[in-house]
Amino acid sequence: MLKKQRFCCEMIKFGLIKLKHMKNKMILGLLASGAMTFAQAVKKPLVAAITDKDLKTDMYQMAGDHFNGREAGTLDELKVSMWLANKAKEAGMEPAGDDGTYFQFFDLYRHQVTPNTKFKIGQKEFKLWKDVLVAETTNIKVEGSLVYLGAATKEEIEKADVKGKAVVLLASKEGIADDISLFDRRYPGLVRNKYYDLVVKKGAIALIMVADELAEQSWSQVEPQMTRGIYGIEGFRDKIGSTMPVFWVHGDQLNYLKTTKDLLSAEVVSETYKYPSVNVVGTIAGTDPKLKNEYVLFSGHQDHDGVRQKYGQDSIYNGADDNASTCVAMLAIARAYKQQPGKRTSLFVFHGSEERGLLGSRWYAAHPTVPEKDIIAVLNGDMIGRNNVNQAALLGSSSPHENSSDLVAIAKKANDEGPKFDLDKLWDRPEHPEYFYFRSDHLPYARRGIPSVFYTSVLHSQYHTPMDESENIDFVKLHKMTEWIYRTGWILSNDPNRPKTLPNVQLER
Repeated sequence: MLKKQRFCCEMIKFGLIKLKHMKNKMILGLLASGAMTFAQAVKKPLVAAITDKDLKTDMYQMAGDHFNGREAGTLDELKVSMWLANKAKEAGMEPAGDDGTYFQFFDLYRHQVTPNTKFKIGQKEFKLWKDVLVAETTNIKVEGSLVYLGAATKEEIEKADVKGKAVVLLASKEGIADDISLFDRRYPGLVRNKYYDLVVKKGAIALIMVADELAEQSWSQVEPQMTRGIYGIEGFRDKIGSTMPVFWVHGDQLNYLKTTKDLLSAEVVSETYKYPSVNVVGTIAGTDPKLKNEYVLFSGHQDHDGVRQKYGQDSIYNGADDNASTCVAMLAIARAYKQQPGKRTSLFVFHGSEERGLLGSRWYAAHPTVPEKDIIAVLNGDMIGRNNVNQAALLGSSSPHENSSDLVAIAKKANDEGPKFDLDKLWDRPEHPEYFYFRSDHLPYARRGIPSVFYTSVLHSQYHTPMDESENIDFVKLHKMTEWIYRTGWILSNDPNRPKTLPNVQLER
């Protein structure tokens, strides 16, 4: 009996030991299984879903003459918005605009100088837009004597008595860099900026610029810009002020303005018109129960310059590179996410009215259709289909423009894993004459403290001309840029950690 009891005890002990071993094996098995599941959870980006065929098809449709250059505030912008919404739906996006649609409408305010504007010196009347350009959209009436200062320096203006007078200056290129894009169109504005604040500070009632040779060459370029006026949205440039007026007259008036004792009598009359503009917004839902409530925002703008002055026989500014290139890239990225969603939700915003002053992105950043706190990063593209096929720029990647070193590191990792561009660092420098960082749709988000970067292949000679056509796009380059943006987004979509913002970021402008 005693032997039997001992035998039973030994068997029980053996059974417990065996059970323990089995339990340990099960735990190890579960751990191994979990590790495998975790490893498999983050898949490689589905870059094969991005095809040249899709990019070309969408490009030739979006940048075709039938949309008349997609000018903001026109029916053509609304037409391309409808096209984009249909393409977004086909790509698998869910609507994420207002009221269950793909659209977020906003009012575009256009302030325009009217034909009621008058400019007269003594009995000499100047015909609006032919004899005189009005470079400041304002509502104001001024009368007073003229003071001619020639091509004065700032120091000379400081010493002059101009209070209550109209300052007459001869335009001068002195101190103005000409190594910038569209210099002929921008020259009068650069001259105005050189003097305006100082002349206002000195108490002048008006600034009259006499055109030099460069300004005469620019006249036909800037006249359409000035007649169009300036644009704003609610809360930003939505009202016309009573600012000091600025006028341009032809160089053949120089001798008269030097010697006349006649008084200036001028009245600038401006009016405001409202037009609808629109952002197109869609999402591809994430798969993670928690992370799907956070968003990676892909950004680009849908509008361009419409129909303007001719270059050769063409007057339609189709904006293939600027910025149909990013829009078709975003559609391609959406198709990839539809086939293989990330853990976070992908948010696609095709901004309207970028060319009128980043107005669509200003509006969306201030009125997002998802909680702002849940937008973890903004990946903005603008002009991504031209220039050296092996080079690109990532703006917002160096101080003072960098607002998230985490995001920059992820974007550079994505480049290393994919296209392997040689990254241009010059365009992100604050001393670069183009100030390109401040000219695209990432900016309103960056100013709100959201991690943001800007992908671009930078400017080219056909920028803002009718020659920016689909046939001039380098689709190899566009494919590589699309892949880079997608790879960056894919890492962000699946990383359990959000990119952090740097403290105390101060932009120079």
